[in-house]
Amino acid sequence: MKIIDGKSVSEHLLADISLKLQSQKKNRSPHLAIIMVGKHPASETYVNAKIKTCEKYGFKGTLYHFPETITEKKLLDEIQKLNDYHEVDGIIVQLPLPKHISENQVIETISPQKDVDGFHPVNIGKMAKNLPALLPATPGGILELLKFYQIETAGKHCVVIGRSNIVGFPMSILMGRNSYPGNCTVTMCHSKTQNLEFYTQNADIIIAAAGQPELIKGNMVKEGVVVIDVGIHRVPDKTKKSGFKLIGDVEFDTVAPKSSFITPVPGGVGPMTIAVLLKNTFETWLQSNK
Repeated sequence: MKIIDGKSVSEHLLADISLKLQSQKKNRSPHLAIIMVGKHPASETYVNAKIKTCEKYGFKGTLYHFPETITEKKLLDEIQKLNDYHEVDGIIVQLPLPKHISENQVIETISPQKDVDGFHPVNIGKMAKNLPALLPATPGGILELLKFYQIETAGKHCVVIGRSNIVGFPMSILMGRNSYPGNCTVTMCHSKTQNLEFYTQNADIIIAAAGQPELIKGNMVKEGVVVIDVGIHRVPDKTKKSGFKLIGDVEFDTVAPKSSFITPVPGGVGPMTIAVLLKNTFETWLQSNK
């Protein structure tokens, strides 16, 4: 069993991007604009981590923080200003948004060329057709992990658990594409799937993004399975100074002994999301400076 170390892989990827950045003779750094609406302590933590990572690797990260009372029209106008601002290369919107603002409307207003989260329908469509596109950050990070550890995917049975537009749905497309990583036979399971263990017990690769703590247990997987755990949940733990611990969608202690490769929580998929956001921003910056 080998632990997939997302922290070290993300640092490797970002160091490589930083070297490429230094070799470019450009008059400005890649610029990532992060939009946030309202106050969300968890979101603020994620945003600060993104901005610090930008600074560490030679990017510019700017937070555009709007009050929860902002109207949808005003927010869309602000996004359009960033679309038109040539010194902004990537735009992301930190979710969740207030209920009076349409998430889909916001995503579709971001220019596809600056959509470094990879959520715009244009980028999703290009991804589905295996055309060059900005990939959704978390699925893109999972591909980077599979490549780094040279995990064979062709001809394998990949079970994706969860069908969100952020992870599960794009992941199922990517693993089935005629490329590496890819060329899998893909089964997508979700909340309405009956007899989930039938599919997981026959999986060579499991990508768990169901949002249910420790849903996948040791008796549900076969020997040698590759497990990518996208879930992250905070649960009480009196033995910890913080009073809680982080766990995933996979019961690590029972699944890990049967796995050939497995991601931990935390330190697996999570760090890769920010790395791919910067990778996408670097690519849009290169395009804008041609």
